[in-house]
Amino acid sequence: MSRARLRILYTGHVQGVGFRHLVKSVATGFDVTGWVQNLSDGRVELVVEGMRTELEAFRDGILENGARRLVHREEIGWGEATGEPKGFQIVR
Repeated sequence: MSRARLRILYTGHVQGVGFRHLVKSVATGFDVTGWVQNLSDGRVELVVEGMRTELEAFRDGILENGARRLVHREEIGWGEATGEPKGFQIVR
């Protein structure tokens, strides 16, 4: 299987509440690389690469670890991995 890229735009009460730190914390339990960042329009963007099954489990893990109450909507897009991200980081 090949690696994939997952991009999620989160809408809801996702800024100023530790959402990015929660995502980074959950990422440590998965074999993924990428970043999470606040957007100027109030959403949070997550870009992450890994095996598709790992990415799906990571997405579920974020919601199961407290984010479900903060997220009102997810815009999900899939693509081919670029190998660009190294590690996982919060972009400021």
